[in-house]
Amino acid sequence: MRETVTLRSIAVPAYGPPLLYGIGQGAVAPAIALSARDLGASLGVAGLVVAVLGVGQIVGDVPAGALAARVGERRAMLLAVAVAVAALAGCLLAPTVAVLGASVFVLGLANSVFGLARQTYLSEVVPLHLRARALSTLGGTLRIGMFAGPFLAAPFIRAGGTDAAYALHLVVAVLAAVVLLAVPDLTRPADGRSGRPSRARPAGVVAVVRRHRRVLVHLGTAVLLVGAVRASRQAVIPLWADHLGLDAATTSVVYGVSGLLDTLLFYPSGKVMDLRGRAFVAVPSMAVLGLAHLLLPLTGGLPSLVAVAVLMGIGNGMGAGVVMVVGADVAPPGSRAEFLGVWRLFHDAGSAAGPLVVSAVTALVALGPAVAVLGRVGVGAAGLLARRLPGAAPGAAAPAGRAGPDAGE
Repeated sequence: MRETVTLRSIAVPAYGPPLLYGIGQGAVAPAIALSARDLGASLGVAGLVVAVLGVGQIVGDVPAGALAARVGERRAMLLAVAVAVAALAGCLLAPTVAVLGASVFVLGLANSVFGLARQTYLSEVVPLHLRARALSTLGGTLRIGMFAGPFLAAPFIRAGGTDAAYALHLVVAVLAAVVLLAVPDLTRPADGRSGRPSRARPAGVVAVVRRHRRVLVHLGTAVLLVGAVRASRQAVIPLWADHLGLDAATTSVVYGVSGLLDTLLFYPSGKVMDLRGRAFVAVPSMAVLGLAHLLLPLTGGLPSLVAVAVLMGIGNGMGAGVVMVVGADVAPPGSRAEFLGVWRLFHDAGSAAGPLVVSAVTALVALGPAVAVLGRVGVGAAGLLARRLPGAAPGAAAPAGRAGPDAGE
């Protein structure tokens, strides 16, 4: 008898490991630059070491898809944890900035494999009428982990320095592996699409890209723009706060308020996508985020900055999980992992490009025009998504007995 899939039934195996791993990621995020500075790096070099983490993730996206297709999602995640533990040990023991940078790069590779494998698993085992809620919740657990990680790490860093952050990440990564080993994953649908015993031989990344290049070009372009606007938000709020003369503590509070709203909206976002369609969430999300970028240069003090930061948090939170959900919708069942690896590459490349665009335009002109450029990119992304995403929810035609509004929650 086939097991009924609900969000509750998959809560621990699906969301426990990502939450733990996300806490570790959040713990080390502020520590990397400080570690580089402790080893004698200049501010510029320290920033480069931080950027290497994202480079590692981009480089790892496509191989992560191929790996998950060959060994299965659970084994891929366990391998990712093993690599992450080795990389974190390298960060702890790094005698030079170069060794630290290499270790951070490898950590980025591990992050890519871990995230891709869990996304692929949920895309396959969760019924279509719950897919958006399931994947938005996955994104939400990662955001919660990233949000909580720095706070959990703070007392340890105060007591033991930046090395304590890497040690905390190492511990929670091992705990994530323990959960993976101790709690059985949900049985896959017995339809031949994805179970390990019936999994077809991997088609290969090149073949998948060639076969689905039209979808990747059309929707991948929009996803790249989405990644750029989302990532730029993380840079422009603190930069504009500094431009207004606000101190670091106030800036941190403003950024935290925006991030809190972003974190709280992941489940409503998923539910609306399941009931009304992906475009119903994706288009307003990018429109609001783009508008907030356009409004930011018009702010002249703390109250107006807070208002725009709140708007950014709402816009970004509205679209929580939308990239993963759309990727799962368009991914071919027989080559899902390979496709999603390429799909994530578009988003991660955009995420890397967004802050670079802000930096380049600021250097050439000024910060205000740089923020406005990303605002126009956000509005453009909303337009692309409006044209290229279907209006109806993929599960809308499902029988009522299978896909009620609150089915499986």
